[in-house]
Amino acid sequence: MIGTPRRFSAPMLVIASLIGALLGSVLTVGGLALSASKGAEPNRQTMVHQMGAGIMPFDLDRTTHIFTMTETGGLQQVVAKSETDATQVQLIQQHLQHEAQRFASGDFSDPTALHGTAMPGVGLLSARAPALTVRYTPLPNGGQIAFDTDDIKLMTAVHQWFGAQLSDHGRDAMSGMAP
Repeated sequence: MIGTPRRFSAPMLVIASLIGALLGSVLTVGGLALSASKGAEPNRQTMVHQMGAGIMPFDLDRTTHIFTMTETGGLQQVVAKSETDATQVQLIQQHLQHEAQRFASGDFSDPTALHGTAMPGVGLLSARAPALTVRYTPLPNGGQIAFDTDDIKLMTAVHQWFGAQLSDHGRDAMSGMAP
């Protein structure tokens, strides 16, 4: 499910990055999240990787988080690096199905336990969960949670939340292409 990537001019990205750096936040420009900070420090990424085992039942070394920002929110996928790793696939699917139910009710306690309560976007997502559609879907190599809304503030909150997770997870995560 790879869509056509959005194209942004270099001056537009530079200006957005500079504005973000001045504001000290994550900006979303046409669905593209730009980290305005210097990024997560390697020691923070190591801490998140190590603490992840207490929150997520699957092995971060054997899986990848993929965060795709869309025009209506985003798609969070977790996939096993080896499609034949049935144990990881099962653990991913069980965890994401449970998390989707919690997110739909406004419970973002697992991500905030790992990333901190001041995580960008999560306060609004929690407070306005009824305006957010959250759907879990199993994948052959893992699972995914779709977040959709017609509320621009919630869509931006999803993008900010995904940007923060991308930064914190470092080598354990990647940005995906919008479907």
